[in-house]
Amino acid sequence: MDLSQLQQQLSQPNLAPVESWDPPFCGDLPLLITADGQWLYQDSPIQRPALVRLFASVLLKQDNDYFLQTPAEKVRIQVADVPFLVTQSHWQQAVSGPELWLTTNIEDAVPLSAAYPLQIQYYAGQQLPYLQLWRGLSARLHRNLYYQLLQEAKMVTQGKHTRWLINSGGVDFVLAELTNSDELSG
Repeated sequence: MDLSQLQQQLSQPNLAPVESWDPPFCGDLPLLITADGQWLYQDSPIQRPALVRLFASVLLKQDNDYFLQTPAEKVRIQVADVPFLVTQSHWQQAVSGPELWLTTNIEDAVPLSAAYPLQIQYYAGQQLPYLQLWRGLSARLHRNLYYQLLQEAKMVTQGKHTRWLINSGGVDFVLAELTNSDELSG
């Protein structure tokens, strides 16, 4: 194992093995994750980052619903868009070339890779880049980070399509895409 693989394993999120648990559904919990990444319980912000990270470690998405799942119970929560925001990035050298590491608002860091790709999705009438994570979860790139990465991206035009690509670990990922008269948004 090389140093970059070890570093990747050490920085992986500390996730509980929720896939191996089959608890009964216990109803809805008045917990909301807002579009800007805030976690609210009964409309009050959860102020303790460690508590948010604990909840996030047992969070999963099934179909279009989000659940907190423990060995004893499964409760549904509400998520306005996606549960996380990507707020930071840094480049790191890997065997396959420079790799872009993305860090979420709860301090999970993953490399932009085939395991954690970007996808363009619509939210609030805009095309936005989302990082695909584990257990059906994803994180939207924060607007500031999005614009920083656009400055590093390579613009490629093919026919009616213009794409802004970012290369991580030797693989190109679409950061933004325009067709005909679309407007770039983020």
